[in-house]
Amino acid sequence: MKIAVISFSRSGYALGEALHAGLIQEGHEVTTYTKSKYTKMVLDESQLDIDAKTIRNVKQFAKPVDESIGAWTSLRFQNCDALIFIGACGIAVRAIAPYVKDKKKDPAVVVVDEQGNYVISLLSGHIGGANALTLDVSRITGAEPVITTATDINEKFAVDVFAKKNGFYISDMGLAKDVSAALVAGKEVGFYSDFPWLGELPEGLKIAHEDEERPELGIAITSSYLEHPFVHTLYLVPRVITLGIGCRKDTAKEEIQNAVRKACDEQLIPTVAMEQVVSIDLKKDEPGLIEYCRERNLPFITYTKEELAQVEGKFTKSEFVESITGLDNVCERSAVKGSEDGRLILRKHAENGVTVALAMKKWSVEFE
Repeated sequence: MKIAVISFSRSGYALGEALHAGLIQEGHEVTTYTKSKYTKMVLDESQLDIDAKTIRNVKQFAKPVDESIGAWTSLRFQNCDALIFIGACGIAVRAIAPYVKDKKKDPAVVVVDEQGNYVISLLSGHIGGANALTLDVSRITGAEPVITTATDINEKFAVDVFAKKNGFYISDMGLAKDVSAALVAGKEVGFYSDFPWLGELPEGLKIAHEDEERPELGIAITSSYLEHPFVHTLYLVPRVITLGIGCRKDTAKEEIQNAVRKACDEQLIPTVAMEQVVSIDLKKDEPGLIEYCRERNLPFITYTKEELAQVEGKFTKSEFVESITGLDNVCERSAVKGSEDGRLILRKHAENGVTVALAMKKWSVEFE
């Protein structure tokens, strides 16, 4: 995580330097700040359970904050994964209040008292990772963690944490709250999956059998909205689909976007299920494809003609494509190749000079 730590007093500053060293040792990217005149202090190595070499490598004085705490917080909300306030909860609450918008996007916010007695998960406990960061800070400082999320304190399955760990898209945050509330209340929540799973099903989840009455509220792990197993279905969509694509030279991004959307609509596959876009290397510099992938933060991977020729399977042949590329098919071969020999779930779909195919990799759900 990219973490910003800010303190407001001499003792808070010392704790911030300790956190800086400890969090870096755990693999985080950390910058420390101080809204205080005490900016030159010595890190006491004897108080940290961190090797001296690490301390020497990361020791640095915190950056002084000259702007208002509100202005500082505004910028960190835009460019950090987490903020740690070392001081009173009230300072943090007032600082972040204008910028809290969406639990899917807000950074984690954690508060530590300046003596290091308590560390509190304040915002974005699950999806943002504040609860996990609170436990990290607790291990480093010896502070007592304070986590108030209902599913955590009641030791219930947390669907948003589960989704984050598995990289799922959550279809409806309102239903996600309903699922958590039902589990905390001791009610059964249905469970349906298009994929096999590893580990035991968490307490409170009931497998949706066709011959049994199902709970009205349930979770469906699927890459398609074709199934509607419960009256109120929370879809958790894994990124398991590879988009194989071919197009005429200089095809506009909008044409590509339209073709992909129509192809996905055929199978009711949300585009959030895509993990990558693939094609032949003749298209590696295609502006429309590059722009399409950039806007969606999707990797764009290309293969040589020789690599695609080795892909096994039955593919939709095209004499025109073969005359241009030397292969009888690009989109289907690319999709299968990119999905690590997965299965085609949509064969060649043609739309205004763009050809699209979808393949799904072999994948399973993991429960701890």
